[in-house]
Amino acid sequence: MATTVVLNDQIEIPFVASLAEFRQWALSDGSPDKIRIDYIAGRIEVEMSAEDLYAHGIPKIELSSVLHGIVKEKELGDVFVDQTRVSNVSADLSCEPDIVFVSHESIETGRVRLVPKAGHEDRYIELEGSPDLVVEIVSDNSVAKDTRRLPEAYWRADVPEFWLADARGRELVFQIDHRGVNGYEPPMPDAEGFQRSRVLDIAFRLTRIARPRGRWTYRVETVD
Repeated sequence: MATTVVLNDQIEIPFVASLAEFRQWALSDGSPDKIRIDYIAGRIEVEMSAEDLYAHGIPKIELSSVLHGIVKEKELGDVFVDQTRVSNVSADLSCEPDIVFVSHESIETGRVRLVPKAGHEDRYIELEGSPDLVVEIVSDNSVAKDTRRLPEAYWRADVPEFWLADARGRELVFQIDHRGVNGYEPPMPDAEGFQRSRVLDIAFRLTRIARPRGRWTYRVETVD
């Protein structure tokens, strides 16, 4: 039986038999930086392609900056971007969402546990439990994961709200899904295209304007 998987002579992923073993490796010095590696129901998924600057990077910055501003102004909690590992034992999940929001209440009630760095009680390297909100922005090589496998996993992890953005095509896709009985359910946008976040109690709309050479600029608008 193989004990290690080598990708492109660069990434070595050891054989793991459980979520616990994957988490131990993912948080170790042996795991690679700047490469997203997720564990979803026993399946290890690696994203190795370069980030699409204007279909992934820029919308991620716009969404995260607006969310951070709201959360900071209202003192609601913390917003994390990129390489923030989120694990949930019940959902058999360990992943690094594009954006994560965790409220102070979730930390205080134990809904989310801050996992400390070894030897440093006040420095943290992982979120364990059920964040209040996660955002995924679709890439060419993550379509099935972002639209099917991760939403199912986040639902099993009891994440109240899942946001999805897809800026790769002619039409900009943006939806705020609320956790329902059997899965996530999208709200009906209002006449102006705003969708309400139950977690933040604010309505959001994501738009974009084309600039020369495919350089899009994005704007998140909000309504209380």
